[in-house]
Amino acid sequence: MNDTKILIIGACGQIGSELTLKLRELYGTDNVIASDIRKGEQEVFKTGPFEIVDAMNYDQVEALVDKYKVDEVYLMAALLSATAEKNPAFAWDLNMNSLFHVLNLAKEGKIKKIFWPSSIAVFGPTTPKHDTPQYTVMEPSTVYGISKQAGERWCEYYFNKYGVDVRSIRYPGLISWKTLPGGGTTDYAVDIYYKAVSDNKYTCFLSENTELPMMYMDDAIRATVGIMQADKEKIKIRSSYNLSAMSFTPKEIAAVIAKEKTGFEISYEPDFRQAIADSWPSSINDSEARKDWNWQHDYDLESMTKVMLQNLSK
Repeated sequence: MNDTKILIIGACGQIGSELTLKLRELYGTDNVIASDIRKGEQEVFKTGPFEIVDAMNYDQVEALVDKYKVDEVYLMAALLSATAEKNPAFAWDLNMNSLFHVLNLAKEGKIKKIFWPSSIAVFGPTTPKHDTPQYTVMEPSTVYGISKQAGERWCEYYFNKYGVDVRSIRYPGLISWKTLPGGGTTDYAVDIYYKAVSDNKYTCFLSENTELPMMYMDDAIRATVGIMQADKEKIKIRSSYNLSAMSFTPKEIAAVIAKEKTGFEISYEPDFRQAIADSWPSSINDSEARKDWNWQHDYDLESMTKVMLQNLSK
């Protein structure tokens, strides 16, 4: 396993930065090549090989794959939901072309295995909101969701048509103390902890009863590594797996924070992100992931809140 060469594209992002460090811990520093369009997260380029790459440039990606004799690619570069709404054409180009580049390199036999993240954004207003099943109506209403849904279909197509070993999970909202929010609709649940520590109050851009599926970053990283390390035969779904840990509202997270931080106050000023949040599920059924490759989450709202506040207070 330790001879596996891994390339992470988008290594300076919210997930990429923590994923890079985890993979270096598991596979060895020199075997995990971090790359991004610019230098960002310091630890990422101080702890091992780092390359500047434009995920939309096929030649650049191919050159990196050749240079390091890459076996596996984790394609983490993407424009997230709220940011993508401001620049739809660029979001589509980035999210789709970067995926085609790695799928085509795998089709040509240059990459053995791909991880590509999908999202709960593939669901839309017509999707059943509670306990959203693996197979259901998918009519996304955001550019981000449309690109992720199209990406899922292409991943499945490349697996069925060309045998490309591509694996994917639909991330819920992700919460971490190590990286700042990156332009997602669920990012209020990261920002609220920062503001709780700095100001003991927070103005939320979603309304108080907006319930959304969420996950602590450590669980998301474990799921990502877990699906990639699973035996090929166990991966039955080649579009993308539902993934879940907890669901809560801004009101509920504020109440849990208030138990830890006396006097914490929350107010509400919903903006354009409210419509995005309203189009997404409030809870996700991930029984297929639990059955196929033994996915299990460790953190709930209470345990996550303790860890978040402890670390941010430092």
